[in-house]
Amino acid sequence: MRELVRYLLENLVIDFQGEITLDTVRQCLRADESRESKALLQRLIHDKGVDDLLITLADCLKDHVRTGVNDEVMREQLSIYADS
Repeated sequence: MRELVRYLLENLVIDFQGEITLDTVRQCLRADESRESKALLQRLIHDKGVDDLLITLADCLKDHVRTGVNDEVMREQLSIYADS
């Protein structure tokens, strides 16, 4: 059973439902004037969209499945992506 659990966790796929576009992100960040928000938006404009962000974020969040994906983890991963 342990081997199956390990296998399933290692092969878990995280995806985001709904249409997530650069405009969606802009709308969500419109009232946020934090450094992180501005850095993320700049990065997404440089990347010409959110595709790379969503793939990278889903992959990085897999590491947090066992301990939990929460607001803090999501914010940290978005900040790391924006700074990379």
